[in-house]
Amino acid sequence: GVTRLLLTRIPFFKEIIVSSFSCDSCSWSNTEIQSAGRIQEQGVCYTLAVTSRQDMNREVVKTDCASARIPELDFEIPAFSQKGVLTTIEGIIDRAVAGLEQDQPARRATDKEVARKIDEFIGKLRQLKEVSSPFTFILDDPSGNSFVENPQAPQRDEALVVTRYRRSPQQCALLGLEGEEVDVKAPDAAEDLRDEVLQFNTNCPECNAPASTNMKLVQIPHFKEVIIMATNCDSCGHRTNEVKSGGAIEAQGTRITLRITDPSDMTRDILKSETCSVEIPELQFELGMGALGGKFTTLEGLLKDIRDLVEKNPFTLGDSSTPSRTGKLQEFIGKLQDVKGKAQAHFIMDDPAGNSYLQNVYAPEEDPELRVQRYERSFEQNEELGLNDMRTEGYETQAASGR
Repeated sequence: GVTRLLLTRIPFFKEIIVSSFSCDSCSWSNTEIQSAGRIQEQGVCYTLAVTSRQDMNREVVKTDCASARIPELDFEIPAFSQKGVLTTIEGIIDRAVAGLEQDQPARRATDKEVARKIDEFIGKLRQLKEVSSPFTFILDDPSGNSFVENPQAPQRDEALVVTRYRRSPQQCALLGLEGEEVDVKAPDAAEDLRDEVLQFNTNCPECNAPASTNMKLVQIPHFKEVIIMATNCDSCGHRTNEVKSGGAIEAQGTRITLRITDPSDMTRDILKSETCSVEIPELQFELGMGALGGKFTTLEGLLKDIRDLVEKNPFTLGDSSTPSRTGKLQEFIGKLQDVKGKAQAHFIMDDPAGNSYLQNVYAPEEDPELRVQRYERSFEQNEELGLNDMRTEGYETQAASGR
């Protein structure tokens, strides 16, 4: 037969290799995907409440290291048991049914009781496709490279919960990420890195060619220190920048609300950390804390990045698009353009870590259009930041008593 390979890039799913095999003799064909991008910094878990037939048609990108679960049936497809696939939720169930039916004739001849139980379970899986009763579909990928479609994009999907988490040592070992121990040198107090640009070698995220990343420690007035990292590839010309907080997680979360009343507000400086979510109530738009990463830009620059993220949605391009969905996105882009020009709106930044910043143009006086609220984090927010299991005091005593 013939195997065809296609290297393509999906905006919400990095780079993938789509392979298709076909045989002219027996007409058998097969398709699968492999991730060609890097393993993400955090794992991702998608939890979808399936309540209608439309939910069964949602596009799903499942890598080979992702596991899929349906708690109502106590059913799980373990990681590394299947190849990566670009399909739908119904397709995943059909694939599971086909796998269970594969050895049923042999089981009926050797162990009729086991075969009967598997037939009953296959019947339950087929009933799920009719969605006679709601069920939960959970896709957990430690590599962070799986994806479940949001048909209501760019609006928030109430039925879909996306959770990003830090990988455990066991998950890192399965992905082959166990690194060698590096001797950490004691910091030199006399060395001042604030006026120095550090450079280290890396690979381009677009073409994977050798490139260099520049890192600089910057003090933002009336705020704190941040680390700006910029990568420039000489091979393909790709440029990217990212911002990391240079300080600790604050004792309280921060919610910043700006009422946009004038086009001059577009020039305000913004520091959006990787833990910050963005909301524009007038457009019914919400950007999750994991999207776009950390950025140090202006309000206009951040709105441009949001527009690019919406326009490059793979499920609104080509054969996957529908006129209604494309029309909704074009209407949203038009409203977003009005916010940058003449329409008034509220721009809300919610950062549980308290490491985001929006420029006060009246500083050190109060800004009448800017409101900064500090709040106590919930248990779930502390869990996402890894603070519930973190102990910085008294752990030596507890360790000594345990021995």
